[in-house]
Amino acid sequence: MLTAVNTRIPDALVDPQFLDRWSPRAFSPQPLEQGTIDSLFEAARWAPSASNEQPWVYLYATNPEERALFLGILDESNQIWVRHAPMIAFVLARLHSSRSGRALRTAQFDAGSSWLSLALEARRLGLYAHAMAGFDEDRAYDLLRIPGDKYEVMAAIAIGSYGDPSLLDEANRRRETPSTRKHSSEFVFRGLMPEALR
Repeated sequence: MLTAVNTRIPDALVDPQFLDRWSPRAFSPQPLEQGTIDSLFEAARWAPSASNEQPWVYLYATNPEERALFLGILDESNQIWVRHAPMIAFVLARLHSSRSGRALRTAQFDAGSSWLSLALEARRLGLYAHAMAGFDEDRAYDLLRIPGDKYEVMAAIAIGSYGDPSLLDEANRRRETPSTRKHSSEFVFRGLMPEALR
């Protein structure tokens, strides 16, 4: 099984799953079994959400016709590598409560929680999930028949087993490594907002 070298080093003790989750571009075209797909969305199902609204919706494609449709919504720079992934999905946030009709202020936040649950389950299953903002929003709403007054398309997601990075184009091959992160001292502060960030 192909793997990538992960040189991430945490600043504090943390479960290895958080360092192990990253967003590769090298995917194997090996199809996903339906039970595996069901497990990914089961993990997404149990994410926390305000007032238990669970405002996320997932649309996914695995067969050639659906994948071609979903792939065509992505930016060309993403199509280059996503075309190998056996599953492409979009995560949406429902913008209003299904019970009261009021605006859901945390819908996007909750959809993000659901996406992370899916991504961590993907790693537990030996898979990778790469979310991306590089897609044509107008085409997504139009081609996937999404009512824009009810939902916001948050991200596209490529999901599958790790593939051979040598098959990537040169630009993506250079990027094929787990990225680092800012140190927590740059975004975590006790008390008031620091003067430097105001």
